[in-house]
Amino acid sequence: MRFAALTVAMLGVCLAGTAQYQDRDTHGVPKTSEAAPPPEARIDINHATVDELLKVPGMTRSWAGRIVRFRPYRTKQDLLERGVVTSQVYDRIKDYVIAHREAQ
Repeated sequence: MRFAALTVAMLGVCLAGTAQYQDRDTHGVPKTSEAAPPPEARIDINHATVDELLKVPGMTRSWAGRIVRFRPYRTKQDLLERGVVTSQVYDRIKDYVIAHREAQ
C-alpha cells in the first residue's frame, strides 16, 4: 500500500514538473512562422530607433516608443514577459524582431 502511494506521489511530482515547460520551445528559441524574414533581416529591438521599429508590420509609434524606453532585452520574449507589449502586439511583431545583446 505504501509503495503504491509513494509511486502515485512521485508520478504527480514528475508530471507537475514537466507541465510547466509544455508550451516552451525545447531549443530555447521562440517559434516563428514560415514567412518570417531571416535573422539578419530582422529589426534589433536593443538598437533600433523608433523610426526603424515602425518598419515592422503591425508596429505603432506608441509601441515602438515603449520598446525603446524599456531596453535592454535578453530575448525578444522579454517584450511580453516584462509587459512592454501585449500578447496581441507580440504575436504581430515576433517574426520581424530579434534581440542582439552587447558583447561583454
